[in-house]
Amino acid sequence: MGTFKITTDDTLMEMIQHGNGSYPFAYYLEDIWQFDFHRIDWHWHHELEFVSVAEGVAICLVGTERIELPAGCGIFINSGILHRFEAKDRAIIPNIVFSPALLAPEKSLVYEQYIHPVIRSSLAYQIFDPQIVWQGHVLQILSQIYTLQETEGKNELHTMQLLLQIWDLLYRHLDTASRFAQARQLNHQQARLQLMMQYIHDHYREGILLEEIAASASVSVSGALQIFKSFIHASPVAYLIQYRLAQAAKQLHTTGKTVAAIAEETGFTNAGYFCRKFRQHYHMSPNEYRKKGDSAGSVHTAR
Repeated sequence: MGTFKITTDDTLMEMIQHGNGSYPFAYYLEDIWQFDFHRIDWHWHHELEFVSVAEGVAICLVGTERIELPAGCGIFINSGILHRFEAKDRAIIPNIVFSPALLAPEKSLVYEQYIHPVIRSSLAYQIFDPQIVWQGHVLQILSQIYTLQETEGKNELHTMQLLLQIWDLLYRHLDTASRFAQARQLNHQQARLQLMMQYIHDHYREGILLEEIAASASVSVSGALQIFKSFIHASPVAYLIQYRLAQAAKQLHTTGKTVAAIAEETGFTNAGYFCRKFRQHYHMSPNEYRKKGDSAGSVHTAR
């Protein structure tokens, strides 16, 4: 059985379109354990996301937070927030991803008064615990939405009615005004992170320095370290090495180049060091990874 992998662009924005232009809503029933390295890796999207845990334990990373969600709980991920899901075993997570504009047209009174303030607030996520009355109600409505998607027939109108019920509960229980002042700083830091990531993606073949990565976003070295740690729990150099390894892995599957040539082309000046790092990350040698090819353990795009 193959594994799945989420696809993102150079800023870690998820590439897949959720739904379509006329109905920007998508439902997924996923097992985190089936994804590459048992995680739905770092990504963000403009859409809103609601997740429930139907089986197992889902680990959600958002910024500096590491949240364990047991079966029966859920979480809301706000628009534009970097996040990752992990699992230590089978973890089934039904989830919905949809555009905020599905709730109300942009620039409409409803959008400006009830939706935009939440999106622009510093609220990154909201956990739903079934032991808390209003949160348990949200989880019940989410369950109804999932059931609707799994039945045949037209369900768009009923789905939207239920989405509005969830949003009403969420809005009424959040103090968005007090969070708004922090919103711009949060978004500013994420923008700087994406600038530094873009620099790494553009220059990973070169012998780039930490100072150069920081300078690409006009921050100090300590600022760059703090931003990377806060958002993706890795240093800029560690992320650079991971990105180089990922590019090398692609070449191993798609070209006949030697391991030494691939190592040099992806920024590793020493083939032995490259092989050690590759084994640490992929738990096999570059040649073993190449032989694995498109066998049962191959990686497929998901969502």
